[in-house]
Amino acid sequence: MNGAAEHSIESASRRVMNLSHFVTQAGRRFPERIAFVWGDKCWTWREIDRRIDAMSCALAETYGVKKGDRVLVQSQNCNQMFESMFACFRIGAVWVPTNFRQTPEEVAYQAEASGAVGMICGNMFAQHQSACAASSAPLRFFISIGESAFGPDYDTIVSQHDGRPVETAAVERDDPCWFLFTSGTTGRPKAAALTHGQMAFVITNHLCDLMPGTTEEDASLVVAPLSHGAGVHQLTQVARGAKTVLLATDRFDIDAAWALIEKWRITNVFTVPTILKLLVEHPAVDRYDHSSLRHVIYAGAPMYRTDQEHALTKLGPVLVQYFGLGEVTGNITVLPPNHHRLGDGPDARIGTCGFERTGMQVAIKSPDGTELAPGETGEICVIGPAVFPGYFNNPEANSKAFRDGWFCTGDVGHMDSEGFLYITGRASDMYISGGSNIYPREIEEKILAHPGISEVAVLGVPHPVWGEVGVAVCVAAPGTDAATLDIDSWLMDKIARYKLPKRYLFWSELPKSGYGKVVKRVIRELLAR
Repeated sequence: MNGAAEHSIESASRRVMNLSHFVTQAGRRFPERIAFVWGDKCWTWREIDRRIDAMSCALAETYGVKKGDRVLVQSQNCNQMFESMFACFRIGAVWVPTNFRQTPEEVAYQAEASGAVGMICGNMFAQHQSACAASSAPLRFFISIGESAFGPDYDTIVSQHDGRPVETAAVERDDPCWFLFTSGTTGRPKAAALTHGQMAFVITNHLCDLMPGTTEEDASLVVAPLSHGAGVHQLTQVARGAKTVLLATDRFDIDAAWALIEKWRITNVFTVPTILKLLVEHPAVDRYDHSSLRHVIYAGAPMYRTDQEHALTKLGPVLVQYFGLGEVTGNITVLPPNHHRLGDGPDARIGTCGFERTGMQVAIKSPDGTELAPGETGEICVIGPAVFPGYFNNPEANSKAFRDGWFCTGDVGHMDSEGFLYITGRASDMYISGGSNIYPREIEEKILAHPGISEVAVLGVPHPVWGEVGVAVCVAAPGTDAATLDIDSWLMDKIARYKLPKRYLFWSELPKSGYGKVVKRVIRELLAR
């Protein structure tokens, strides 16, 4: 085969569908079906597609956004944020959403780190806009969601460009479409570059492993920020023409969530364990009809066994767990409904986060990169089409994240002989006491089995004799007097003595990130003070 022919074949193999075509498809197939619901407003697929066209046209023609340019988005969940994702995709730009709960300084850093050329910003975030405008980011324009002094209104722009045709940008597999910033629990957030080809695989995989059988008849409730996992989840809904329903306000109203599940016959929800725990422990779970639910998907952090069992009791066999980082867009393992069990029989596999996702491969590796045998503990590493190509403009982070082609997650765990994965904790959570490695997750599971404990975080703190010792920071269950609890005695016959925490502290609540994860870094800082 001559060189020209080889080049032609190689070039053709990289071209992929622009992700915005999912909306085009839904608009053609289901033009009058409801696509999006927010409060008392609804939009059909035809209307959503038309609005995306209008904003795409404005970004390209009025603001000069080109393929590969980054557009920062600071907003609470709303239809405009949802639309902005596809507007960026459609012209080949990169969507850079922030967690709206972050400070102005944190968002300004992300504007600089991404090299954003423009910003779409909710009008209640004027301080964030000001901080970004004062940063070194090459921002050329600001668009306001709602009227404001810092930029033209998003909806006004859409009206001005309504009906204007826009050409969908041609993209290749590795063309970035989304910069997903890591949560930054151990340092400054990094921009993970997600691509059109990678995300097409992720969407297919989500439909295969998490929500098989999803169609245009389905409906999804959003209870988390669209900037991260919930945004990926909603892409999956768009691919099938299923409707997306937002909570009416940014405040997490549990009663309102259950009311929406009943009203719209919600079939799937994506959430995190802390939110799922709140949902099923609230009395509203028994007041509303939730029989339409088929897939309640939780990810982002481990779900403790006692919380799993309570959710199963309330909701039935609908729980789906997946494990994955933003860099792998959640695609590492899955634990489907038929593997969630009540009780502790031999088939319960207590503590597992499931088996490998379709098309993905997991290995447990030692620090020198050697693959470990079943049952041996090491770092969880993964390869497959869902793994991102790397962090934007961060070669140092990339060199640490990849080894021999494998993405190293920083999570520690082991696999059993049948390929089920068990997470012991973050490598950074492990502490060494008296020469022994101690993984807090195991201890936290045992403490949470106590009926008087609602939440717990175990950390290692410096000790002059043992190097480090464990401290358990606990939240007592409602109605429980913390002074009456003897957790040490409770644990005595459940774990080895050397693993017992040396101190038990009771707080009213544990600090959490904007995505509902307990942030041990903050707990450690508070303990140090």
